[in-house]
Amino acid sequence: MRYLTAALAMGAALLPQVAIAQPVTAITVDVADSGDTAWILTASALVLMMAIPGLALFYGGLVRVKNAMSVYLQVGAIVAICSLLWVVVGYTLAFGEVGSGWIGDGSRWMMIRLDAWRADTTIPESSFALFQMTFFAITPALMAGAWVERARFGWVVAFCALWSLIVYAPVAHWIWGGGWLSDLGVYDFAGGLVVHTTAGISALVVALLLGRRNGFPAKPMLPHSPTLVMIGAALLWVGWFGFNGGSALTATDDASTAIINTHAAAATAALMWIAIEKVSFGKSTGIGFATGAIAGLATITPAAGAVAPGAAIIFGLLAAPVCYFAIRLIKHRFHIDDSLDVFAVHGVGGMLGTLLFAVFGLAAFGGTTEGVTFGDQFIAQLAGIAVVGGYSAVATALIALAVSLFLPMRVGEESERHGLDSASHGEHAFKLD
Repeated sequence: MRYLTAALAMGAALLPQVAIAQPVTAITVDVADSGDTAWILTASALVLMMAIPGLALFYGGLVRVKNAMSVYLQVGAIVAICSLLWVVVGYTLAFGEVGSGWIGDGSRWMMIRLDAWRADTTIPESSFALFQMTFFAITPALMAGAWVERARFGWVVAFCALWSLIVYAPVAHWIWGGGWLSDLGVYDFAGGLVVHTTAGISALVVALLLGRRNGFPAKPMLPHSPTLVMIGAALLWVGWFGFNGGSALTATDDASTAIINTHAAAATAALMWIAIEKVSFGKSTGIGFATGAIAGLATITPAAGAVAPGAAIIFGLLAAPVCYFAIRLIKHRFHIDDSLDVFAVHGVGGMLGTLLFAVFGLAAFGGTTEGVTFGDQFIAQLAGIAVVGGYSAVATALIALAVSLFLPMRVGEESERHGLDSASHGEHAFKLD
């Protein structure tokens, strides 16, 4: 008994040492924040929802019924192939270790070596890579709206695969991966330049190269399903909370502010758009409401986490008339067949928001920018637009023409007349008989 008592006393004396040692070890180990990680995983799912089904339904409803399935398939195939390319080489090109500032190195090839957490964040690098994958996949899919109803499926897939690596990945590195544009002070919170400017400019270039659809602009080419357009736009609207809110890379005030601003800009632009329709044509339309919401979303994206909610309303107020009249100019004045207005909505909206950040990002207007004058920031934003827009235009033209040497860009006249659903895929989105 005497020995047992002594043993217990000795054990008790050792307990404080054990209790102290365990917390110290835990503190010295760097770990990802589970709350931030959970939010980024959720945001990734929301952005993927934007592409499939959101963008697919939105674009699919805007085309004629004989081409609806071709749009669904194009969006799905683009998302699929770009997701795989991201794993193999896209991520390392965009977010590999910074070398020259022009492109990432090969250290993340095949995602074989990912760190336990992404530098300057509180999330695992795998979570960061997943979130950025959804951006990489949806951006080329946005361009599909420019060539629907006439582009050949094989050319679309090959072009988008190359475009994602040659255009998107370098631009993402320049601005988000520690590249040279970020060193110049160019700011893009969630993709006004990286996503919307690259896709919008490139879409316009492809529309010019492809030429107009047969019958455009004399023949009306009305959307076959405003209902699908509204459903798709609603999915895009909600998914955009992940797009912009997730770009904060943390589940804090930065994310909630970005989401509030996203919603405010979309709501304002949607209402403003149908007001313009009412004044112009005497009727407000569901398609107008949906298009206005997308214009507001694209416009607030480059500044969503860096401006005050009141400023987001101004973004929406400006997005609607600017994008609306851009459509009128592109289609009705210059007769360029950017079929679903990718340039006028995404491109113009993204560039508008990029410039507006120089004003409303200032601390005087409730923004987060400090120590930078309006003039300096405006010049940086303008330079970003010029560089990204010019690079996207030239690279897109070269890629499109190079792929066309092996895969024709456009379907034949008979296929276009019968519709791509039956001519290219042998099926129909809806069985009407």
